[in-house]
Amino acid sequence: MIMATMVKRKQSSKRQYAGHSKIPNDVSKPDQPGAKSSRRQSSIGREWIYGTHAVQGILANPLRRCHRIFVTGQTSKVLTHLPASRSWHLPEPEICQRAVLDASLPSGAIHQGIAVEVDPLPSVEISDICDALSADQSAVVVILDQATDPRNIGAVLRSAAAFGANACIMQNRHAPDVTGVLAKAASGALEKVPLIQVTNIVRSMKELQASGFWCVGLDGNADRDLASANLSGRIALVVGAEGRGLRRLTREHCDIMVRIPISSAVENLNLSTAAAVALYEIARRADAEIP
Repeated sequence: MIMATMVKRKQSSKRQYAGHSKIPNDVSKPDQPGAKSSRRQSSIGREWIYGTHAVQGILANPLRRCHRIFVTGQTSKVLTHLPASRSWHLPEPEICQRAVLDASLPSGAIHQGIAVEVDPLPSVEISDICDALSADQSAVVVILDQATDPRNIGAVLRSAAAFGANACIMQNRHAPDVTGVLAKAASGALEKVPLIQVTNIVRSMKELQASGFWCVGLDGNADRDLASANLSGRIALVVGAEGRGLRRLTREHCDIMVRIPISSAVENLNLSTAAAVALYEIARRADAEIP
């Protein structure tokens, strides 16, 4: 069940996060910070998320069950900005040396002196999104066709949050796990925009179309450019992987194909950049408050 009500752009330039209230509680005792078994993985069913913005988003999100908070003395000030109602439901922060964080997290993780061990977000289904957005005639979702780079996916989530999209959908096979790398790239947006993993992209597109969404595919060879398409209404923006673009079946099930005009200096835009440009154009047309 979607718990938060989506807010139309005309009421606000940002949309609220929607998620489930049911959170798993069958978790085991967490690893000790710095233990060898905690590198690259957390306790079963849990994940390490790190980086200032990603962690701040988690700590402010009531849908997240947080087990441990590791923070260096210099970074502990970021914890003073939490809502009072949320702080009562969080574990006591554990002040540690930076070396302890380095040993507890994946090699090369840019943690900025803070990390949390959390349960995954409750799952959200396509049907949940369709139900929650049934009355929103300017709803926008992003569909990623075979996205594989967690940093790109995180960047798309960040753009989705910035331009008011309601959800991001990607295939669960051959896709990266929702780990600290993805969460850090999303810079807190993972807590605001539901990331829905589905078995079949085309089937999900059909479900969205049945709910009144127009599936708009991005393709550098499309006849119509993005701006002249005059996109409006309920939109599912479909973005393909860099280089390969949209798969044939995905393209065939789009209602319209559009391109982003670029100079001949580059062959194409990467997935996250293309999504950001398209989301801006959609938001610009839908909401006069976004210049």
